[in-house]
Amino acid sequence: MIELLNYIEPVFRPPSEWRSLILQVTNGCSWNQCRFCDMYTAPQKKFRAQKIDNIEQDIITAAKSGQGFRRIFLADGDAMTLPFKRLEAICLLIKKHLPQVTRISSYCLPRNINNKTVEELTRLKALGLSLLYVGCESGDDEVLSLVDKGETFDTSLAALNKMKAAGMKSSVMILNGLGGVRLSKQHAIGSAKLMNAAQPDYLSTLVVSFPLGKQRMDDSFDGGFQLPDQKGLFEEMLTLVEHLELKNTIFRSDHASNYLVLKGVLGKDKPAFIEQINAALFQPETIELRQEWQRGL
Repeated sequence: MIELLNYIEPVFRPPSEWRSLILQVTNGCSWNQCRFCDMYTAPQKKFRAQKIDNIEQDIITAAKSGQGFRRIFLADGDAMTLPFKRLEAICLLIKKHLPQVTRISSYCLPRNINNKTVEELTRLKALGLSLLYVGCESGDDEVLSLVDKGETFDTSLAALNKMKAAGMKSSVMILNGLGGVRLSKQHAIGSAKLMNAAQPDYLSTLVVSFPLGKQRMDDSFDGGFQLPDQKGLFEEMLTLVEHLELKNTIFRSDHASNYLVLKGVLGKDKPAFIEQINAALFQPETIELRQEWQRGL
């Protein structure tokens, strides 16, 4: 990040955006009710949209830095909550001051795609906003309801289909362990069904984590939330992968929270993934797994 930009910390970005200019066009998350997420709960992260004049000044500062940014990530949690006209204006400012930029991306919630038309999304795609990171988290409606995601299988699928119709690429995240021990299997199967219906360009998984405690999750799950142990997480991953029927989706489970790193393309690498997960389950000494001290957010 450029030190002179007007960031309100903390600022988060997908791992793959490590070389991108982080442009904070909103602060916090407009929903901010998911019981598994503490990213935007600090007092200074109360949601608000940044003023367009401040955004333009940050873009000008980035241009004057001489760093030649080719990619821009629009922060914070769901910049796509901004109305179409504001997003269009931001993209036009980027084109004006940073004409070398080839890709603009953002986190987004399905609801913020579903309240825009395909024509509006197509226009944003033409202006460079071509990749959206969608935290579906699960494809199972019971799990989604328990964690207060505010989305369903149907709303997530509608958003992913609308993005595809506009020519945008989707990078979807599923949270390993989100259903707890009790709902682990249906969480995995429901998530696979959603991905099979959507056929996203990218799919990643990471293990749900609670650095600030899991009280909010305990309050939702009858008897408290019980995260599957390592073996249970591998069994859930095996169920997910076995039920995935993807044609050409780049798959990653290389986030620091994962014990087992998987990288490849589904479906061609599905047999190899199943073999690796089975090795982690039954012959862990034959495969490289992250130790607890190596894991994190």
